[in-house]
Amino acid sequence: MKILLTGATGYIAQRLLPVLLRNGHEVICCVRDRIRFNDKYNSPLLNVIEADFLKKETLTVIPKDIDAAYYLIHSMSLSKGDFEILESISAQNFKDIIQQTSARQVIYLSGIVNEARLSKHLSSRKNVEAILTGGSYSLTTLRAGIIIGSGSASFEIIRDLVEKLPLMIAPKWLNTLSQPIAIRNVIEFLSGVLLNESTFNHSYDIGGPDILTYKQMLLGFAKVRGLRRYIGIVPVMTPKLSSYWLYFITSTSYRLAQNLVDSMKVEVICKENNLGEILGIKPVGYDEAVAEALEKIELNQVISSWKDALTSDTLNGGILKHLDVPAYGCYFDYRKRKVRDPECTLQKIWSVGGTVGWYYGDWLWAIRGFIDKLFGGVGLRRGRKSQSEISPGEALDFWRVLAADKSEKRLLLYAEMKLPGEAWLEFKIDKDNILHQTATFRPLGLTGRLYWYLVLPLHFFIFRGMIKKLAC
Repeated sequence: MKILLTGATGYIAQRLLPVLLRNGHEVICCVRDRIRFNDKYNSPLLNVIEADFLKKETLTVIPKDIDAAYYLIHSMSLSKGDFEILESISAQNFKDIIQQTSARQVIYLSGIVNEARLSKHLSSRKNVEAILTGGSYSLTTLRAGIIIGSGSASFEIIRDLVEKLPLMIAPKWLNTLSQPIAIRNVIEFLSGVLLNESTFNHSYDIGGPDILTYKQMLLGFAKVRGLRRYIGIVPVMTPKLSSYWLYFITSTSYRLAQNLVDSMKVEVICKENNLGEILGIKPVGYDEAVAEALEKIELNQVISSWKDALTSDTLNGGILKHLDVPAYGCYFDYRKRKVRDPECTLQKIWSVGGTVGWYYGDWLWAIRGFIDKLFGGVGLRRGRKSQSEISPGEALDFWRVLAADKSEKRLLLYAEMKLPGEAWLEFKIDKDNILHQTATFRPLGLTGRLYWYLVLPLHFFIFRGMIKKLAC
């Protein structure tokens, strides 16, 4: 079967793709930026096309002879614009183009919507479902609540809170009931309904066997981790304060924190259905789902992460235009050093950030990350998905990976921190085993120039120390 997979660089799609390939399907991965797609499968069944569902003119590349399509596009974490409007435009453009194909089925992953008053996020999800309904194809909608898996936004927020806070004074929405589901089950349902005619034109709530409050989920995580945690609930914390609470404690962006808090006030409990019986799927309990996620993290086997979603509006135009680091009107901190063991040095470069840190002056990097958080930036808390592998498009602390080519011995990062300008950081080992380390800053106006000279003394110590530590 020929399957169109949208949102192919997203958290869910990256988990679903290998399953579709293993099942022998030809998969057309639809992405906005081909460079961000990590083709690690080297499969003749896999094709990648560039298309942006907010731009109709880019959709002509979608093949007409597809059998089914997955709609896995989400805009909730965008830092600018009204995601409800953007999701409506995207869904309508998707519907219009899919109706021009031979697709028999569209599969849409939505959110559980069983309350009269919905959050903006859940209301938008419901609206998208309404737009996708009534096409020339059959629509199958799967509605999930909290997804528990390594790299999922919900799981990472729970992990951040429990790992960092022995005592939590938390908002009252922690008493809201939810029905979490393991990422393994989500993928089983998504793959199981594919071209299964008994699921055509039906919607199903999917969840695990446990109905828990968010407080119980936090304490359940602590139990699995062998940690003792205490949580007190206060009724006076406003949604704005709750958003800031999540933003400063966890690795989420403030915009995403706002939307999550808005959604967490709404109960998400599944309406009964027999989809699990039809597909032969046994739901995984919450504790088991947490244990599986922690094992994947421990083994460095995190396939995808919500942090890979772009948070920089500048990069929404694509990575390609930032690959050529500018030279005119820029400031530079350039250093070079001869290395005796280029493979050792390359391995250190490929391990930079995350739990390893930046090799020199980590406390200064931490201060810079905290300042970034104060000004609404991403800070250092995003870490990295894998401590040994890097792919273009991935988040790396407050950087975005633009290029990561081991054969060329080159790593290029673009800053997503709040800056009065743009910044790049590049590491490259040449054929003479010279390590080149270049920090480039393109200032924006007088403020940008003042900023550069203000941090220049810090750059001197940080970058000098870093290259010394990197060189083997």
